[in-house]
Amino acid sequence: MTIPTRPTGLSLYWRLRYRAEAALFFAFMGIFRLLSVDAASALGGFIGRHLLAHTPIDARAQRNLEAAYPDKSPAELAAIRKEMWDNLGRTIAEYPHLDAFRMRGDQPRILVDGLEHVRWAQQTGKGIIFLSGHFANWEILPITAADYGLDGGMVYRPVNNPYVDAWTVAQRTRNGPKQCISKGVQGTRRIFSLLRQAKAIFILVDQKTNEGIPAQFFGRVAMTTPAPAVLALKVGAVLLPTTNERVDGAHFRVTVHPPIIPVASDDHDRDVLNLTQQINDVIEAVVRKRPSQWLWIHRRWPKAGDQPRSRRGRTAQALGGNGVGVDSDGSSLT
Repeated sequence: MTIPTRPTGLSLYWRLRYRAEAALFFAFMGIFRLLSVDAASALGGFIGRHLLAHTPIDARAQRNLEAAYPDKSPAELAAIRKEMWDNLGRTIAEYPHLDAFRMRGDQPRILVDGLEHVRWAQQTGKGIIFLSGHFANWEILPITAADYGLDGGMVYRPVNNPYVDAWTVAQRTRNGPKQCISKGVQGTRRIFSLLRQAKAIFILVDQKTNEGIPAQFFGRVAMTTPAPAVLALKVGAVLLPTTNERVDGAHFRVTVHPPIIPVASDDHDRDVLNLTQQINDVIEAVVRKRPSQWLWIHRRWPKAGDQPRSRRGRTAQALGGNGVGVDSDGSSLT
């Protein structure tokens, strides 16, 4: 596979290191591409179960699961981790085949529940924020949305390796929304612009951000991005939690949940907190329903001694762990 054009501003050491990493990555992607999507997914699952599951990062998944499910036996937790690694391996192997998930023929690989919520949101004439997490293959949601004619952009964290990042963005924009928006001032402005044009924004809200709000997740404080809440309150966007489940190999079920309705008061910080907590509650409920479909290897919860980086986050912590870590104009969206 062709490695993207060399990025500028990197030293020779980092260019060589990134190119070596990318060459190995593209070699695997090339192998997966030579296979059918079903064969690639199956091979990825095998690699996940037998190789990835034995890497040191599995210990983090085990710690997270033990804290979230203190009543489950070691055997039950091990079964969850095994299926999680199978799913992650499949997801990686499916990247060269994202085009295979577009709607074609009478046997689609993606079934969708809850389309009535999307239709309702469209009838409001407002922008729509699709909220999701790292469920099953998390690239499926924007692909499905594009097939249903929803235009907009997806918010993402760039991959550290710029060559791999450029390739990944190309796969996404070829099969989903045409805009990939990274965090920062320019990204924030673009998000506001799209929402004011009644476009759709797709964002994963299940990763830790120290600039966020210390909201509850599985009974523990989890630093959570306040961006969707701030956006909804500021521009009146509709919040639609949407999740994805792997049902059989490279086949999925996307579920659009009822909208979360913002309620504004004269306490903006409290409004953002309440809305963010509702988002976390929906994500947690879906994880609890089938925990092996979620990616437990994230550093989702803070370590002892971690402190919020934002002014409002620190204020929230002083008040008992609640509050907002973003300026009311959205300038610190993460």
